[in-house]
Amino acid sequence: MLCSSVYAHALVAGGQKAEQDTCAHLDEVVVTGVTGSARIREIPAPVSVVSNASLRTHQNTNIIDAISRQPGVSQVTTGSGISKPVIRGLGYNRVLVVNDGVRQEGQQWGDEHGIEVDGNAVHSVEILKGPASLMYGSDAMAGVIIMHDAPVMPMGEMRAEAGTEYQTNNGLFDYTLAFLGNQQGFVWNWRWSQKWAHDYNAPKDGYVSNSRFRERALNGMLGMNKGWGYSHLKLGYYHLTPGMTEVEDDYEEGSRTYTITSPFQQVKHYKAVLDNSFRLGEGQLKSIVGYQQNRRQEFEEADECGLDFRLHTVNYDLRYVSPEWNGWKINAGVGGMYQQSENLGDEFLIPAYNLFDVGVFGTVCKTFFERLHLSGGLRYDHRRLHSLALEDEGEERFSDFRRHFGALSGSLGAILNMGEHLDLKANISHGFRAPNMSELGSNGEHEGTFRYELGNHSLKAEHSWQFDLGMDYSAEHFSASVALFANRISNYIYLSRTGDNVDDIPAYQFTSGDARLLGGEVRLIWHIIRHLHFENAISYVDARQLNANDAQESVLSQSKGYLPFTPAPRWLSTLHYDIPLNVKAVRDLFAEIEVDTNFRQNHVMTAGGTETPTPAYTLVNLSVGTDIHLRGGRKLCSVGITATNLMNTAYQSHLSRLKYADTFPLTGRHGINNIGRNIGIKLLFPLGE
Repeated sequence: MLCSSVYAHALVAGGQKAEQDTCAHLDEVVVTGVTGSARIREIPAPVSVVSNASLRTHQNTNIIDAISRQPGVSQVTTGSGISKPVIRGLGYNRVLVVNDGVRQEGQQWGDEHGIEVDGNAVHSVEILKGPASLMYGSDAMAGVIIMHDAPVMPMGEMRAEAGTEYQTNNGLFDYTLAFLGNQQGFVWNWRWSQKWAHDYNAPKDGYVSNSRFRERALNGMLGMNKGWGYSHLKLGYYHLTPGMTEVEDDYEEGSRTYTITSPFQQVKHYKAVLDNSFRLGEGQLKSIVGYQQNRRQEFEEADECGLDFRLHTVNYDLRYVSPEWNGWKINAGVGGMYQQSENLGDEFLIPAYNLFDVGVFGTVCKTFFERLHLSGGLRYDHRRLHSLALEDEGEERFSDFRRHFGALSGSLGAILNMGEHLDLKANISHGFRAPNMSELGSNGEHEGTFRYELGNHSLKAEHSWQFDLGMDYSAEHFSASVALFANRISNYIYLSRTGDNVDDIPAYQFTSGDARLLGGEVRLIWHIIRHLHFENAISYVDARQLNANDAQESVLSQSKGYLPFTPAPRWLSTLHYDIPLNVKAVRDLFAEIEVDTNFRQNHVMTAGGTETPTPAYTLVNLSVGTDIHLRGGRKLCSVGITATNLMNTAYQSHLSRLKYADTFPLTGRHGINNIGRNIGIKLLFPLGE
C-alpha cells in the first residue's frame, strides 16, 4: 500500500463520489479508461494515478508539468509555460488527453502547442501507458491521460474555495475561485482561474526574453443526479497568451515585466460537452457529445497576425457498460469525431482540412477463482481526411488530396493475484495511428521551433505491437513495481533534417520507417518507519529505427538508427516524512526532499544536426505542506511550499525546444538553459464548508 497524503489515490468517474484515504490500498483504486471501470489490481495494462493531494501540494506551471514526475512520463517544453506530454518516449499525436469526458483537440501536433486545460480544475489524473485503451481510437498509441474533475458534492451540501500561488523565479502569480454544490440532485461546479508570469531566469543566461505568459480559464458544470443516472452540461473557456522566444543578433536579455510583447501567440479554446449516464437495470448507458473550437494566432507585431488556425471539433460517444454477470463484464460502444480546420491568417504552415472518423469497440473482462483477471477487446476505426488546396502569391502552397485510413486494434491481458501482496501482469496490444495533417501536408516555417517543416503525402498509418510484463509487490514496510515493455512500430513517422535551408531556416521533412522501443519503469518504496517513506522511480527508453528506404540509409548510418526526441534515462528519488504533531491547529504536516537525476542522453539522431547529445544533470527539490485549522476544528487553509532546482543548476533538458535555439548572443553557447532556482508557495482556503 502507498501511505501518506501525497501518495493517496482517489479517482472519480461519471460523477460518482471518490474514496480518499491517507493510506490507500492498490485494490481500492478505480481506473476508468481500460474497460469502463476496474480496480487497479484487476488491470493488466500499466497504469499510474496522480492524486488530488499531490496536485494541490506540489509546484507546477501547468497540468502536464504536474504529472511529469510519474515514472515513464516526461514532457516536451518550450520555456516555462508550455508543456506537452510524452509517455515512454512517444508524444504529440501519439498521446491522447481526455478532459471533460472527451478527447482534447487543439493543435497538439506542434512543439510549442500546449494542452489547453486549467490545472486548477483537475482533481486527479489517470495515466494509461501503451495502446491498451480501446475506447478512444487513433492517436492513443502511446497512452491516454485522463483528467478527472472534482467529485459531485453529497446531497444538500455546498462549498466554495479560493486558492493562490506565487513562484519567485518567473514571478508566477495565480488565483482560483470555485463554487460547487448539490441541492436535491441539482448539481453544479464553477471555477475561474487566472495566471501571470514574467520571463524566467535561467542560470548563466539571465532572464530569457519573452518567455512570459498569461492564462485565464472558466470551467462550469450544471446537471442533475437522480436515481436514473445523471446528466451534466460542461462548459469551458481557456485563453493562453505566451510570448515566443526568438534568438537573433539583436537579442536583449528579458525582464520582470508582465507585459506581453511581440512575437507572441493567442490561444483560445472553447468547449461544450453534454455528458449523460442512464441506468438500464444494473447496467449503464453512457452518451457524450461535445463541441470544441480551438483558435491559435501568432503575432510578429502587436497588431499583425501571421499564422491563424481555427479548428472545429465535434466529439461523439455512445457506450453500454454491462453489470457483472457470472464474473463477466462487457463494455461496448461507438465513437469518433468530425473536424474542420481553417487558415484565417496571411501566413501558412498546414493546409485547411476536413476530417471524419468513426470507431466501434468492445471490451470484456472476467475474474476466475478470485485471483486470475482476464481482459481484452477489439476496436475498428475508419478515418477520412481531405486537404484543401491553397495558392499563395500565385503559387500552389498546398495541394488538394484525400487520404483514407482504417485499422483493427486490440488488446489481451492477464493479471494473477499470487496472494495478498504479489501480482503478476502481462498484456499484449495492437495500436493504430493515422498521420495528422501536419505530417502529411506541412509547408512553412514553424515559429518557435526554429524549423521549416515539409510534409509527406505518401505517409502510411502507424501500427504498433506492444508487449507489457509487470510485477507489483505490496507489504507493510516495502512496496515494489516493475513494468517492462517492448514496442514494435511499423511506418513510424518522425522529423528529419534535410541539410538544406529555406529562407535561412533549417528544413525538416516528415519521413517514416519501422521502429522499436524497449524500456520500462521500476518503482520501490520503503516504509522505513511509520511516518517515513523512501521512494525510488527509474525510467528508461531505448528507441531505434529498424529499417528505412534507400534515401534514408545515410541518415541511419550517421545516427546509428536512434529515433529523435527520446527522453533520457531518469532516476527520481524521494524521501517523504509525515511529521507527527500533537497540535490541533497544524495537521497533516509533511516534509519531502526529492533528487531528480537525468542521465546523459547519447542515443540521438545526429544526422543533419537533428539532435545533439545532452549532458547529465541532477536537480534537488524540497517541499513542505500542512493544513491549518481554527479552534473548533474547521480548516482554515492548506499550505504548500516547494523549492525546485534548489542548487540553481544550469541544465538543458533533452526535450526542451529552447535547447535548439540559435547560438545565444549573451553566452556564445548553442541553446538556452531551463529554469533556475524557483521557490513557490500555494494557499487553498475552503469557504463555507
